[in-house]
Amino acid sequence: MEDYALLSDLHTGPLVSREGSIDWLCLPRFDSDAIFTAILGTPDDGRWKMSIVDGKVMSRQYRGNTFILETLWEGPRGTARVTDFMPPGDKQANLIRYVECLSGEVEIEHDMRVRFSYARVEPWFRPTEVPGSEEMGLLCTAGPDGVLISGPLLHQSKERREEEGDVLEPSGAPASRLTGRFRIREGQSRSWNLTWFRPWRELPVPAEPVAALWKAESFWEEWLSRLDTETVNRKHVVRSLLVLRALTHRETGGIAAAATASLPEDFGGVRNWDYRFTWLRDASLTVEVMVSHGLIKGAADWRDWLLRAVAGDPERLQIMYGLGGERQLPEQELDHLAGYENSRPVRIGNGAADQYQADVVGEVMLALARIRDAGYPETPYSWNLQTALLDYNISNFDRKDHGIWEMRGELHYFTHGRVMMWAAFNEGIRAVEEYGFEGDVETWIHYRDKLREEILTRGFSAELNSFTQTYEGTEVDASLLQLPHTGFIAPDDPKMLGTVAKVEQDLVDEHGLVYRYRTEAGLDGLAGDEYPFLICAFWLVEQYAVSGRLEEAKEDMKRLCGYANDVGLLAEEYDPKTQRLAGNFPQAFSHLALIRAADAINRMEKESNE
Repeated sequence: MEDYALLSDLHTGPLVSREGSIDWLCLPRFDSDAIFTAILGTPDDGRWKMSIVDGKVMSRQYRGNTFILETLWEGPRGTARVTDFMPPGDKQANLIRYVECLSGEVEIEHDMRVRFSYARVEPWFRPTEVPGSEEMGLLCTAGPDGVLISGPLLHQSKERREEEGDVLEPSGAPASRLTGRFRIREGQSRSWNLTWFRPWRELPVPAEPVAALWKAESFWEEWLSRLDTETVNRKHVVRSLLVLRALTHRETGGIAAAATASLPEDFGGVRNWDYRFTWLRDASLTVEVMVSHGLIKGAADWRDWLLRAVAGDPERLQIMYGLGGERQLPEQELDHLAGYENSRPVRIGNGAADQYQADVVGEVMLALARIRDAGYPETPYSWNLQTALLDYNISNFDRKDHGIWEMRGELHYFTHGRVMMWAAFNEGIRAVEEYGFEGDVETWIHYRDKLREEILTRGFSAELNSFTQTYEGTEVDASLLQLPHTGFIAPDDPKMLGTVAKVEQDLVDEHGLVYRYRTEAGLDGLAGDEYPFLICAFWLVEQYAVSGRLEEAKEDMKRLCGYANDVGLLAEEYDPKTQRLAGNFPQAFSHLALIRAADAINRMEKESNE
């Protein structure tokens, strides 16, 4: 999966392989059904491959600080540049593939297999006039989905080719495979546009490629210009900030945890989950790093999303929602798909939406506090939400939970979750004391202090000299590295340093990567194993930086950034033995942790030089 690059129009995020195959595309949103699902099966499950006949890829890169992907091909008689992109902000999704012949002559080959509903439905098709143009296009429809393919016409039969393509004739049958070959010479260009729409509405007018390209480039560069990106590892921080923006739905403000579903945490294994939704935790952490780099307005948009999602019923708080705030995210298994490298089952939807996870309110309260501290004013509604969330904490005070990693085994009191509950009360108290808001401070102080005593008594083992994963347990968990971030404990406190030593002993492998926890302990209730999680390794870098181990932090940071693929993207995990990325991709968790680690190093370097 490290061969894939992400495109984004702030509504959806297709993945393009190094060989020019779009193997994953959900329309119209990240969490919609896929029309190209080859990444979870075979080419017949849907893809759009566009390549140079008998050519090879010489290089690929994003154009500047954008998600405009440029791939340089060399063919037998010439070279070409393929530019793939989606213009942000359009009323409809436009996926544009633009080819320019740079020298000599090249032949472009298409292999498009449109499969709606995760390859469960083949569309009907027919030629049609393209609105706003005198050209003919291809209309593919099935049920609630339609795509208009404009540009030089593709055709169904591989044998019926002409130099400039062929005219498709109505067949009255599903389009199993659309192909075409097109020769262009130096200075010539061709473009194709896939435009999604609801088939009962008027045909959309496809975006004009050159104008759309300028629009897309201007959008990304202008957005980044608003941010403070002067930090160490700037290249990786900038790309990570861009990834977080690319995963944020422009209209709703919902932040997808990743662009994909069911990419495995263990190749060939069963730990395959759908990450295309808005986790309150992931979104909260994303908001914190966005605020730290000056994007207050975007963070406030997320706050508005939160108010809509939770609405008047915070007692039924969920850990995740759809990008529009949808509550129903039923988990299903798609038995007809073979899975990425035979990793099954293939799942869409996520059953963890029904879990109780004690840390979530703390994550949200910390993020809202960062927005407030940055000077963005509270509203009566946003403050009322926070007091309601603290009431939710009180109502669930004695409740065991599934933990940050969404365990599917027995419930426990997870130490990290209890510390996050402490942080929630602490931020509520601070808002009253420092900003003058009204709240039941006495009650909040009671629960905060009770939690502190409880955590230090039951969540810390004097024998191990470490905080533990669960109360009275003997295992550690990488999430414990986050305790200083809440203000619960100083990063150089002896108890925290002892915890770091235990994490290094039990969870850090010979490559310096960090596992979430020891799966062999059997606490998560799942079969199989998993690779080290990149967010955990970046958490360790952050802890090193703020606790006096700056040189180690810088060395590890350099190594971890090297795990990004050639266009700067990170997945959820990394397998050092095969040197492969694993898990859903690209992963917001990994990128936001990279930013935080870089910021910690930058901050500590400045302090050491003062």
